[in-house]
Amino acid sequence: MDKEQLERLAKDPRFIPGIYNYCDRWCERCPFTSRCMNYALSEEEFDSAESKDMNNHAFWDKLHGVFHATLEMVKESAEEMGIDLNAIDYEECAKQEELVHKKVKDQPYTQDAFAYAEMASNWFDSNEDFLQSKAEELLTQAQAEIPAAQPDADALKIQDYLEIIRWYQHQIYVKLCRAASGMIRGELEDVEYFPQDANGSAKVAILGIERSIAAWGGLLHEFPDQENPILDVLVALKKLLRQVDAAFPDARAFVRPGFDERTNS
Repeated sequence: MDKEQLERLAKDPRFIPGIYNYCDRWCERCPFTSRCMNYALSEEEFDSAESKDMNNHAFWDKLHGVFHATLEMVKESAEEMGIDLNAIDYEECAKQEELVHKKVKDQPYTQDAFAYAEMASNWFDSNEDFLQSKAEELLTQAQAEIPAAQPDADALKIQDYLEIIRWYQHQIYVKLCRAASGMIRGELEDVEYFPQDANGSAKVAILGIERSIAAWGGLLHEFPDQENPILDVLVALKKLLRQVDAAFPDARAFVRPGFDERTNS
């Protein structure tokens, strides 16, 4: 990957500008992969098993090429905007980064998002045998061909609920950290972009929370014996959702490129 290749992709009219900035990174379930430059870049550069393996030199060679090309473009853009990268006080920047990092970690919603991720992990760890037993039960029903039973459909539903919970479990925290960072930087630097970006990240987190609530609700229906621990999780998620809505009142109105607007096919 070189700068010219990256610029070619960036100018391709097929792609929706910035769609990858506010997505949940679940490409397998995304209807916009054909309109996403990041997806195309990944498919073009990481096009073999070796290049997708983090333990293989090919992966790091490819990643180095992408970073190098991106850095070249950043330097060119800075020069065009009259920004001298060599004049930046990196020591002062590091101090501000540390301050922002601390403020992000101190936000009640980031702390509760982290606590939720731990709560979800604890549920999976403590119910590993239960989930295995449920899978074996559905398999037995399928093999027995019990009339009126739908073990295949039930298994697919449960698998979907579990995949949704696992996908968003840690991402909610990550997106809220980015959202908090944007708001804090906006206050410190008075740059309009940061609060806008914060709202976009918060919206992705909100969607992840809501989808997680729906998935846990589905598990509650499938596993009534797990009512108490699942209700505890749902209470925690709904509290978190209220916190995020209060901290980012404009997040739901944020228009994510592609996802929240009509685009030309």
